[in-house]
Amino acid sequence: MPNTHLLVGHGAHRVIALHGWFGHAGGWGPLTQHLNGRDFSYAFMDQRGYGGMRGSGGPYTVEQIAQDALALADHLGWQRFSLIGHSMGGSAIQQVLAAAPGRVRALVAITPVSAAGVPFDEQGWQLFTAAGSDPAARRGIIDFTTGNRLTGTWLDAMVASTQAHADAEAVAGYLPSWANTAFVDKVQGQPLPVLVLPGEHDPALGEAACRATWMQHYPQAQLHVLRNAGHYPMDETPVILATEIERFLAGVPA
Repeated sequence: MPNTHLLVGHGAHRVIALHGWFGHAGGWGPLTQHLNGRDFSYAFMDQRGYGGMRGSGGPYTVEQIAQDALALADHLGWQRFSLIGHSMGGSAIQQVLAAAPGRVRALVAITPVSAAGVPFDEQGWQLFTAAGSDPAARRGIIDFTTGNRLTGTWLDAMVASTQAHADAEAVAGYLPSWANTAFVDKVQGQPLPVLVLPGEHDPALGEAACRATWMQHYPQAQLHVLRNAGHYPMDETPVILATEIERFLAGVPA
């Protein structure tokens, strides 16, 4: 059986969306309400250990996420498709590209981890490692990556969501994979269309980080900074995010 997933739309352009470290298939905020289901078909997939895949066990790696995404595409009968990846999902969509380049039409990378991984200092690594089991660490990470500017009510809801929809062992298990896995040589120079969407208020995976990685890796990449957003534009600026995604995908060759 394929990974659990949420289907939105019935259009000819097929898109698989891979969530971030604290996400799940149903955790894309209001974004799904603003998508064009006439022209696009979206499959929002649960990674192992998240959402409907809680209790599934690992392996908790970005390579496994990619294999599960390809298995989902096979199940849906989707030979070619575009990919959306948020944060950790940004690494995973590139693993799909590395594994099956002929099947991928385009990439949309939202506040994304690059194929070079993410460098951490010792303090940052300790904080992110603690997030596997510590809700306060998760809250601190979400607050920091959205620029320490959003209401505590939303932060608390985000922490409650990640606790309810993710196995602690999965959160802990995926961290070394997305942070420490470097595979630039497997994707660099691929000529497919790529849209990179960093958030204006994301200090970790913002514009500078994306220009130093994604924009160097893909010759056809374009970058648009999402204003008034941090690391979670699907919650912070969902209408603008949907508009940017679909404006780009509408121009992707069949």
